[in-house]
Amino acid sequence: MDWGTELWDRCDVIEKHTHSGLELVEKYVKFVKERTEIEQNYAKQLRNLSKKFSLKRISKDEPDGRLTSYQSFMDILNEMNDYAGQRELVAENMLMNICANLTKYLQELKQERKSYLMEAKKAQQALESTNKQLESSKKRFEREWREAERAAQNAEKTDQDINATKADVEKAKQQAHMRAHVAEECKNDYAAQLQKFNKEQKEFYFTDMPLIFNKMQELDERRMRNLAQGYILFSDTEKQVMPIIGKCLEGITKAGTNVSEKNDTLVVIEQNKSGFERPGDVEFEDFSQGINRTSSDSSLGTPKGPIDLLGKNRGKNFWLLRKKSKLSPSTLPPFSTPPAPSPVNGPPSPKFGRDPLSYCLKEINKTVKPRIASFRTLRRSPAVTEDFTHLPPEQRRKRLHEKLEETGRKLQKEIDQSEALGKMKDVYEKNPDLGDATSLAPQINQTNLNIERLRGEQNKYETWLAEAGGRGDTPRYKSHSFSNNDTHEPLSPDGAHSDGGTPDASSHAIYAEFDDDFEDEELAVPIGNCTAMYNFPGASEGTIAMQEGEVLAVVEEDKGDGWTRVRRSNGDEGYIPTSYVSISLHK
Repeated sequence: MDWGTELWDRCDVIEKHTHSGLELVEKYVKFVKERTEIEQNYAKQLRNLSKKFSLKRISKDEPDGRLTSYQSFMDILNEMNDYAGQRELVAENMLMNICANLTKYLQELKQERKSYLMEAKKAQQALESTNKQLESSKKRFEREWREAERAAQNAEKTDQDINATKADVEKAKQQAHMRAHVAEECKNDYAAQLQKFNKEQKEFYFTDMPLIFNKMQELDERRMRNLAQGYILFSDTEKQVMPIIGKCLEGITKAGTNVSEKNDTLVVIEQNKSGFERPGDVEFEDFSQGINRTSSDSSLGTPKGPIDLLGKNRGKNFWLLRKKSKLSPSTLPPFSTPPAPSPVNGPPSPKFGRDPLSYCLKEINKTVKPRIASFRTLRRSPAVTEDFTHLPPEQRRKRLHEKLEETGRKLQKEIDQSEALGKMKDVYEKNPDLGDATSLAPQINQTNLNIERLRGEQNKYETWLAEAGGRGDTPRYKSHSFSNNDTHEPLSPDGAHSDGGTPDASSHAIYAEFDDDFEDEELAVPIGNCTAMYNFPGASEGTIAMQEGEVLAVVEEDKGDGWTRVRRSNGDEGYIPTSYVSISLHK
């Protein structure tokens, strides 16, 4: 069924329908354009949202840089930024593939429809012109036929009139004959025009207009097919970005699963652990005893001297309470040598094995002087010292380890450069044509000076590290200057050796065994195996990442700090949380 057959007499309906179809295309194009504007605004708002809540770029050295919760939040913001990019891509594809194509096609349809309507109008005008000619010939025939009838009647009347002459009768008959002839010609012309009109009318209704209507039908069907394709593209454009959007959403889900509360807790502890011991009980000072006070730790009736108050109790509270250190004259009596403890109260404290006055001065210097300023004051104008005494013991050891490792790397680089310059000098001496050996002297001298300077810095940091307590509490930051097999002497709460040994003696032993211990550490034989029970990212320095179910070789057992040293089959070594693995030691 087609319009030319079924709608041959509904030209106005066809014209109105095709016009309405073109308007629908225009409406759909406007709809898609507004949709793209919404997508673009949505993408813009998403980007602004990500930018608004994005944290400043923090490195792993900053407090929050190693927390998985912060890292995951940054990943979520990045995924949302990528998601916004996909929304922009949807808007761009809709504008290019739907709006632009349909707008261009709509203009072509309008031109084609206009040409078809012009053809129909011309055909109708031609038919109307023929119809006018037919009506004109018909009226002329009618008029001439009446004139012929009147002329015939007049001739007959004249012939019957007795008073009329013969000439009058002949004249009337000739006039009637002439009018009859003209009427006959008009009749023939009318018949010809009628035949012509019928022919053109038949062609108009059976050939010309049906052909135009069918063309307009084909145009409207093409319009609907292209419009339907535009509808499909509206959905396909969205589907094309769904895999990437799905990856963005998977990335957000992965960011959530990557949050490790245990790891963040360990990072917070690692970054903020001070290394101080909890303050002991404030002991009762019995002023009624007068001079007969003892320094026994076990006597309730006798208080400790100012050394214990400064070194053990007050020094620890400075960091906890974050108050400025103020020494009240009432709590700091004049320094004097305390009397020897009574044998009844037990053995003397190791702190009093040396000169108490010098020890007291040392305690004041270690616990009070570095902590005059509070944390808030340090933030405004940080009094950073080269030996990091402004930091808590644990953080001080960590920073000294880092400086020691950095200095070691620089020293190795200078040593390599010195060896290269020496080889180059030998080559120049053997083959003077290649270069002047004396020209390398300034570089060699400068390299030697750098080596001496770096070795001095290394010794300096090693001395400070030995004073800070070595690696006793943080094996993940231990320097190569310490061996895994070294047996460390017990430390008192203030970090001094309990046997009273001087720092120089202990550090000298450490320096002497530096190279041997480092080699032994690399060649350590595994003492067992462990299986990972949880995933561990290993984001911090000195640690190693592991996956759940992974089997690793145990190189060093947990020393009581919660960390175990392991090795992979490829030789990678590092520390992992002991609670994250199931350990099986070799018998």
